[in-house]
Amino acid sequence: MNGGRPLADTDHGRSDDEDIAALAKGGRTNIIGFLLRLAARLPFLFIAGRLYGADVLGRFAYAILVVEFAAQLATLGLKRGLAGELSQTERPHAQIVAEAMLVALLASMAAAGLLILFPQAMFPNSGINGLDRLLPLIIIAIACSDVALAACAYRFDIAATVRARSIIEPWAISFGALGFYFYSVRDGLILSYVVSMVLALIASLIPMIRHYGFPRGWTPQWRSIAKLTRHNLPLAAADAVEWGSRRLDLAILGLFATPYVVGIYYVAQQVASLPQKLKTSFDPILGPVITRNLAENNLHGIARQVSQVGFWIIAAQAGIALALGIPGEAVMGLVGPTFVGGTGALAFLLVAEVVAATAVVSESALVYMARHRNLAISLVMIAVQAGLSFALIIAARRNGLSPLVIAAAPALALTIALALSSLVKAKLLARLLDAPVNAWRWALLWAAAAATLAGSAFVALPRHLEWVELVFGVPVVMGVYALVIWRKGFGPEDRALFRKTPAAA
Repeated sequence: MNGGRPLADTDHGRSDDEDIAALAKGGRTNIIGFLLRLAARLPFLFIAGRLYGADVLGRFAYAILVVEFAAQLATLGLKRGLAGELSQTERPHAQIVAEAMLVALLASMAAAGLLILFPQAMFPNSGINGLDRLLPLIIIAIACSDVALAACAYRFDIAATVRARSIIEPWAISFGALGFYFYSVRDGLILSYVVSMVLALIASLIPMIRHYGFPRGWTPQWRSIAKLTRHNLPLAAADAVEWGSRRLDLAILGLFATPYVVGIYYVAQQVASLPQKLKTSFDPILGPVITRNLAENNLHGIARQVSQVGFWIIAAQAGIALALGIPGEAVMGLVGPTFVGGTGALAFLLVAEVVAATAVVSESALVYMARHRNLAISLVMIAVQAGLSFALIIAARRNGLSPLVIAAAPALALTIALALSSLVKAKLLARLLDAPVNAWRWALLWAAAAATLAGSAFVALPRHLEWVELVFGVPVVMGVYALVIWRKGFGPEDRALFRKTPAAA
């Protein structure tokens, strides 16, 4: 175990190529994690849709939305801010991590207490009974797990995140949903969620302790804890805004629609959010690289790394979006015939994930270089998203459109807001770094066109052959896209993502 020596001391003088190698290694791990999460998430959606139905799923979705938002606030920005704290301190790292965990624990207890007092925030359209009021206690597990995994990521241990978030958590909720169905249809999904988060917490704490050990001789230094909290408040707000922008659509829809429609939209959101895990899981590995380069004033290196990772993410997400979106009706139909009506929302949400990639990787540097301006941009964009969502929903209702068509309106608003955010944040970062930040390459367009042509042949098949779309169409779309992007878009540096060359220690 490491007694807490500053890791930055051992990594001083890393070259740009070594940083790219470290990012590529983390990227390979995250791609594996994505595939594992996909394999586990789809069974959960199938079980929830087929056994529990859209109404119960909608009730569950709204409750979890509120709980996870509270947990996001309770981390106080430490999911990304912890890397900065560890890279800038001379104190033993075990003590810094212990203080971060204590901050998350106290904040999550406060958030849980508030929701226990006001459970209507979680269940606005249904009654409260049974163990509903105690659901907020799981906020403690979510927030502490996030901070523990951020500490592991600082040591470049992305495998810990993959185990906790891509294996244990999704498979636990899938098996739990199946088992608890025979206990309670009303509460089965919530109970399975609680079990999955507790197991994920355990899987997060074990590697954290292995990396840092216990903080021997440490007692809470409240002045240091208060400084840590204050320093990360702008980052916490930015994280909350970024996270909230991905859930605001569901929250606004819940004000206008029944739990039935919310449940259908939730399935579309869950399918579309699968590629999102690729870019959010790069945050822990990109954060330490950026903070080290900032310490060395290597601004051009940061621009290169942000552009490189941005292209990797966009390339992967575009391929996944095409593979899930072209046979969208068949994908949604897997969960149940009821959910096919959410295909329009799914299409917009998949596009939103692709256009958001540039904003997310740009923000990975902006949170350290211009956190207040980054926060201001995020707040403006979320206001644009909210305004567009209300305007589009009201316009659709006045024109007498069906509830499921109306449900696509928040997804369209999200797509527009994220595109604007990507444009503005990339330009700001380029100005601060005095170097271009650009993740777009024209090969993406050619690969998407080729994949669309290949997929259209499968979509044209009769409805009773939808299984052919899924079994053969999805791999063909991915294969054609991957072939074109590999040959036309990937250069030597990009192919480092697939080479198992170890990053420098």
